[in-house]
Formats: sequence, structure tokens, C-alpha cells
Amino acid sequence: MKRVECIIRPSKLDEVKIALGEIGVVGMTVTDVRGSGRDRGHRESYRGADYVIDLPTKVKIEMVVRDEDVEEIIETVLVHGRTGEKGDGKIFVMPMEEAIRVRTEESGDDVL
Repeated sequence: MKRVECIIRPSKLDEVKIALGEIGVVGMTVTDVRGSGRDRGHRESYRGADYVIDLPTKVKIEMVVRDEDVEEIIETVLVHGRTGEKGDGKIFVMPMEEAIRVRTEESGDDVL
């Protein structure tokens, strides 16, 4: 099993969520997050005043998936989460040692 974390623009969430559903991803956790990468935010102007947005709002999608599904999930997020501009986000893939369903105490791939 792997844990896949995708940090994307909030405006791309619906498109990514629908595309993941079409390839069979049924479970995910979505969290509103704030942060910056290399670009360290950006400047915006509102009514003549300049503001520095140093921690822009993003969305984090977390999924625990089977090893064989990881590449298709990554490709789906890359295609549907991309705008081509700085700040599109990142994808992180980590090993997942164990998953247990609380209600039935099932474990491993049966939980997914």
C-alpha cells in the first residue's frame, strides 16, 4: 500500500476528484491548507493597494491506495490538476505499513 498526498489549487479540486472517481478511486480525504513552495507566494493588488500573499490557499487530497494503482493516480492528478503556471502543487508518495478498519478490524488491502 502507498499513501498519496496531492497538493493542488482549490479551483482544480472538482476536476481532479471527478477524474479520480472515473479511474476507481473511492476513498480520499480533502483538507484546505495554506503554504508556499519555491515561489514563496505572490503579490496582488486590490483597490490600488498591493498585498503579499505569502501563504496561498491550496487543497490537499490524501489517499491510501494499492501499489499497482499509484502510477495511474499520479498521471490523473498531473493531467487534471495542471494549469501550467507556478503554484500548481506537488504530489508525494509514501509507503503505508498498515491500514485497519475500526468497525470490523479488517486490515491490509481489504480495508481499501
